[in-house]
Amino acid sequence: MLLAVACVALVALPFLREPSPKDDRLVAPDELEQRRLALAEERDRALAALKELEFDHRTGKVSDDDYRTLVGPLRRRAAEALRALDLRASPTVEEKPVPTHG
Repeated sequence: MLLAVACVALVALPFLREPSPKDDRLVAPDELEQRRLALAEERDRALAALKELEFDHRTGKVSDDDYRTLVGPLRRRAAEALRALDLRASPTVEEKPVPTHG
Protein backbone atom coordinates (compact mmCIF):
# COMPACT_ATOMS: atom_id res chain seq x y z
CA MET A 1 0.00 0.00 0.00
CA LEU A 2 2.84 2.36 0.91
CA LEU A 3 4.52 1.63 -2.43
CA ALA A 4 1.31 2.48 -4.34
CA VAL A 5 0.95 5.82 -2.53
CA ALA A 6 4.61 6.64 -3.23
CA CYS A 7 4.17 5.85 -6.95
CA VAL A 8 1.04 8.01 -7.22
CA ALA A 9 2.79 10.88 -5.44
CA LEU A 10 5.84 10.56 -7.72
CA VAL A 11 3.70 10.59 -10.86
CA ALA A 12 1.51 13.49 -9.64
CA LEU A 13 4.37 15.67 -8.40
CA PRO A 14 5.07 17.48 -11.72
CA PHE A 15 1.38 18.40 -12.00
CA LEU A 16 1.20 19.75 -8.46
CA ARG A 17 4.16 22.12 -8.73
CA GLU A 18 3.62 25.81 -9.44
CA PRO A 19 5.14 26.90 -12.76
CA SER A 20 8.20 29.05 -12.41
CA PRO A 21 7.63 32.78 -13.13
CA LYS A 22 9.97 32.77 -16.12
CA ASP A 23 7.58 30.31 -17.85
CA ASP A 24 4.66 32.74 -17.47
CA ARG A 25 6.34 35.79 -18.95
CA LEU A 26 5.00 37.34 -22.15
CA VAL A 27 7.52 38.85 -24.51
CA ALA A 28 6.58 42.19 -26.06
CA PRO A 29 6.47 41.98 -29.85
CA ASP A 30 9.27 43.73 -31.67
CA GLU A 31 8.68 46.46 -34.25
CA LEU A 32 8.50 44.02 -37.17
CA GLU A 33 5.95 41.85 -35.37
CA GLN A 34 3.89 44.92 -34.43
CA ARG A 35 3.82 45.98 -38.10
CA ARG A 36 2.75 42.49 -39.15
CA LEU A 37 -0.04 42.51 -36.56
CA ALA A 38 -1.21 45.94 -37.74
CA LEU A 39 -1.31 44.71 -41.34
CA ALA A 40 -3.24 41.60 -40.33
CA GLU A 41 -5.76 43.75 -38.46
CA GLU A 42 -6.14 46.04 -41.48
CA ARG A 43 -6.70 43.00 -43.71
CA ASP A 44 -9.32 41.64 -41.31
CA ARG A 45 -11.13 44.99 -41.12
CA ALA A 46 -11.19 45.37 -44.91
CA LEU A 47 -12.43 41.82 -45.46
CA ALA A 48 -15.11 42.24 -42.78
CA ALA A 49 -16.25 45.50 -44.40
CA LEU A 50 -16.42 43.76 -47.79
CA LYS A 51 -18.43 40.91 -46.34
CA GLU A 52 -20.85 43.32 -44.67
CA LEU A 53 -21.20 45.39 -47.84
CA GLU A 54 -21.94 42.30 -49.92
CA PHE A 55 -24.50 41.12 -47.37
CA ASP A 56 -26.18 44.54 -47.31
CA HIS A 57 -26.23 44.57 -51.12
CA ARG A 58 -27.80 41.10 -51.30
CA THR A 59 -30.45 42.02 -48.73
CA GLY A 60 -31.31 45.24 -50.56
CA LYS A 61 -29.98 47.68 -47.95
CA VAL A 62 -27.38 48.98 -50.45
CA SER A 63 -28.33 49.87 -54.01
CA ASP A 64 -26.40 48.60 -57.04
CA ASP A 65 -24.91 52.06 -57.68
CA ASP A 66 -23.79 52.47 -54.07
CA TYR A 67 -22.36 48.95 -54.08
CA ARG A 68 -20.29 49.67 -57.20
CA THR A 69 -19.02 52.91 -55.64
CA LEU A 70 -18.04 51.30 -52.34
CA VAL A 71 -16.75 47.87 -53.35
CA GLY A 72 -13.70 49.07 -55.36
CA PRO A 73 -11.93 50.99 -52.58
CA LEU A 74 -12.65 48.19 -50.09
CA ARG A 75 -11.19 45.57 -52.42
CA ARG A 76 -8.11 47.73 -53.00
CA ARG A 77 -7.65 48.20 -49.26
CA ALA A 78 -7.88 44.44 -48.66
CA ALA A 79 -5.54 43.69 -51.57
CA GLU A 80 -2.95 46.22 -50.34
CA ALA A 81 -2.98 44.71 -46.86
CA LEU A 82 -2.67 41.19 -48.27
CA ARG A 83 0.21 42.25 -50.53
CA ALA A 84 2.00 43.93 -47.64
CA LEU A 85 1.57 40.82 -45.50
CA ASP A 86 2.92 38.63 -48.31
CA LEU A 87 5.95 40.89 -48.64
CA ARG A 88 6.55 40.65 -44.87
CA ALA A 89 6.24 36.86 -45.00
CA SER A 90 8.65 36.35 -47.89
CA PRO A 91 12.37 36.82 -47.34
CA THR A 92 13.60 40.24 -48.39
CA VAL A 93 17.11 39.11 -49.18
CA GLU A 94 17.61 36.15 -51.39
CA GLU A 95 20.35 33.90 -50.21
CA LYS A 96 22.67 32.93 -52.99
CA PRO A 97 25.11 30.07 -52.61
CA VAL A 98 28.66 31.22 -52.06
CA PRO A 99 31.00 29.67 -54.63
CA THR A 100 33.72 27.58 -53.08
CA HIS A 101 37.16 27.27 -54.58
CA GLY A 102 38.59 23.84 -54.48
